[in-house]
Amino acid sequence: MKHLAYLNKFFYKYRWRLLPGILFVIISNVFGVLPGRVIALAFNLVSENISVYLLFAGFDRQAIVYDLLSQSLLFFGLTVLILSLLRGIFLFFMRQTIILMSRHIEYDLKNEIYQHYQELSMSFYRRNNTGDLMNRATEDVSRVRMYVGPAIMYAINTLVLFLLVIIVMLNVNVRLTIYSVLPLPILAFTIYYVHNLISDRSERIQERLSALSNFVQENFSGIRVIKSYGREEDVREKFAAESEEYKKSSLSLVQVQALFYPLMLLLIGVSTILTVYVGGLEVIRGTITAGNIAEFIVYVTQLTFPVMSLGWVTSLVQRAAASQKRINEFLHTQPDIISPDTEELQLRGSIEFRNVTFIYPDTGIKALDNVSFKVNPGEFLAIIGRTGSGKSTIANLLLRMYDVTEGQILIDGKPIKDLNLNSYRSQTGFVPQEVFLFSDTIANNIAFSQAKIDRAEVEQAAKDAAVYSNIVEFDKGFETLIGERGITLSGGQKQRISIARALIKKPQLLILDDCLSAIDTKTEEEILSNLGRNMHDKTSILIAHRVSTIKNADNILVLEEGKIIEEGNHEELMSKKAAYMKLYEKQLLEEQQLESI
Repeated sequence: MKHLAYLNKFFYKYRWRLLPGILFVIISNVFGVLPGRVIALAFNLVSENISVYLLFAGFDRQAIVYDLLSQSLLFFGLTVLILSLLRGIFLFFMRQTIILMSRHIEYDLKNEIYQHYQELSMSFYRRNNTGDLMNRATEDVSRVRMYVGPAIMYAINTLVLFLLVIIVMLNVNVRLTIYSVLPLPILAFTIYYVHNLISDRSERIQERLSALSNFVQENFSGIRVIKSYGREEDVREKFAAESEEYKKSSLSLVQVQALFYPLMLLLIGVSTILTVYVGGLEVIRGTITAGNIAEFIVYVTQLTFPVMSLGWVTSLVQRAAASQKRINEFLHTQPDIISPDTEELQLRGSIEFRNVTFIYPDTGIKALDNVSFKVNPGEFLAIIGRTGSGKSTIANLLLRMYDVTEGQILIDGKPIKDLNLNSYRSQTGFVPQEVFLFSDTIANNIAFSQAKIDRAEVEQAAKDAAVYSNIVEFDKGFETLIGERGITLSGGQKQRISIARALIKKPQLLILDDCLSAIDTKTEEEILSNLGRNMHDKTSILIAHRVSTIKNADNILVLEEGKIIEEGNHEELMSKKAAYMKLYEKQLLEEQQLESI
């Protein structure tokens, strides 16, 4: 229960739902026990007065006895109905308090998990896969809700009803009580054991279903590759194999369920038979009445469901504890990046790297090695280098997605660790190398950083990103819905919409991480021209592979294996006739060859 102790704060928060719920459980069970006593009285009334009725056979008084007996039975019947109605009302109140409380706790817990996810650093997301993150916020929370709602409700209900019924039964006859409840512990243990089997096999089914769903999703996403390679038949056979595993898991569950319910009914029947048999012996001895046997049958029937739920509740608690343990692992994970509670800054755009070394914590790869450079406000810095040279790492460090291993990054002369991150990032525009678009309209994707959509600003940002003419050609224009991850758009369109999303912020610092790779040279020149106009007196950092993209930069860094091997503007670097010039001539030759083709 130590893992579930985390939930105690929610019980305290919703104590005015939990406490009335417990009270309603007690009251509903009181009304649930009383009908047994009424039935015993009614049964005794009939058995005691039947001889009187026969005694007056042929006399007028027989009709009087009949009327009195009928009225008494009607009264007892109405009493049972009223008691059942009252019990039903308080059962409704019980569910309206405890079950609703569980839904509130589920809502709070999901929000708390999601909020904590957003605070965690990028390294956390590199270590954990998306499916696991989603499962802890959905499936695991659902299992916890079954504990804070149904499990607690039925546990309290079982305890209260069991105590009330046993007390009443012991007051009637101790020996009959012992024999009546004798099969119930066996029933509870059997249900607990079988329910664990059902839970294990159900989880196995969920795993197989998840694997089947992932298989289908992956193959539908890559349907063009499958068709182009003519592998439809092979994929169909693999799907059939996955389906076969799912079928086997489902059949194993059905086999357990087929055994469970007959076994449960058998044990309930044994309990009823023992009650009638031992009760009959006690009637013969004169220790109880025939009505007491009927009363005990009612009580045994009432105890059956609580005893059945005991095994189910135990299983729910165990599953909830396992799920809460998984949730706690992430909730107790502290973010590597913590934003200090400092005043908001007015960003000017001065950047300085001082002997920065960075090693990725999860892989141990040294991405940057003693890197130092300066960028003055309003300057245009370009970074070029081969794949894996550390270009994107600089962008991530500038956004403080990670903290440096050694050295220091200064923004406007202040260490980046001392900046209010929300304020800093709100004045920074970033276009990542791997473009991500949401399944929403084009307008909403461009205006993602804005609280309210200004159509004029959205259109202007699209024009600056040279994507306006493409958007207006769509049937619904800016209201066109983009598919998952922008699948309905071309690579170049996705990159330009991502650039428009950064430009609409009017950032003081703009970081473009190789986001022009899928754009032709003419469109690239238009975008760079618009960037020069929009980012006048503002700092820009452009990471690229093509030298033609960065020729007009105020300063160019050439990276190789995490180190700056050359630095200067285009003319200076060309005059050195070193790595930059070789890269430029190589790319120029490749372009000429492509043009000749």
